[in-house]
Amino acid sequence: MVEGSLLADFSDAAVAETAALTAATAPLGASAPPVQDMRARLSVSIDNDDSLDLGQLSVAEPLADGAVKIFIAIADVNALVKKGSAIDGHARTNTTSVYTAAQIFPMPPEKLSTDLTSLGEEVDRNAIVVEIVVRPDGSIAGSDAYRAAVRNHAKLAYNGVAAWLDGTSPAPARVRAVPGIDAQLRVQDRVAQQLRKRRFEHGALTLETAAAGEGGAVRERAAVFDRGPERPRRREPGSGSPGPRRRESWCAASRGST
Repeated sequence: MVEGSLLADFSDAAVAETAALTAATAPLGASAPPVQDMRARLSVSIDNDDSLDLGQLSVAEPLADGAVKIFIAIADVNALVKKGSAIDGHARTNTTSVYTAAQIFPMPPEKLSTDLTSLGEEVDRNAIVVEIVVRPDGSIAGSDAYRAAVRNHAKLAYNGVAAWLDGTSPAPARVRAVPGIDAQLRVQDRVAQQLRKRRFEHGALTLETAAAGEGGAVRERAAVFDRGPERPRRREPGSGSPGPRRRESWCAASRGST
């Protein structure tokens, strides 16, 4: 961390600011312009089985013309962390949470990332929502971004959702428990595949990097290309499990729309 000019620890000022924060510091919807209330929409999170730092929700709304409106909610950490604060300074330096084999170095303090701003199940939270209209061919018809109050109706995990969508396992318990979540996930998976297919048609490449392996060992995974006479060719767009593939598609579409 130090060799990379990153901060391994939070400053005393950042620790003090964190200790003073409570959920009441930023009441739900207390921002300008006024937020939209999206808590009734069947938003869900899909992450690793043991994740507590839930930063993204999504929900789909099929439209009459075959297009689908996707709402991607991102945890609004700014609702609690003020610009220029010590916590903000730490985040500006590191820019991301750093995952190593030995330890995770979170960008915001864990009290924020796993609690006060985490989009936990059945908890109302402030969020920034990116709204994207996706045509049946995977192209983007329109987009918008705004603040909203959201609720996570189902905390789901990649492996369970992937196995269910692939037909090799029953639906996760939360999918069975909340009416409408099963249809939601199928629509979202279909749209994610459409977006992914569109990206690869326009030259997207799949790159793999080093990953932490069993026992903390780091195994190298080189980028793999199909070599052609003119340029490397992309991998087939169907690779990857539905959970990460869906998040990848939402992130790419959000960046291209805002």
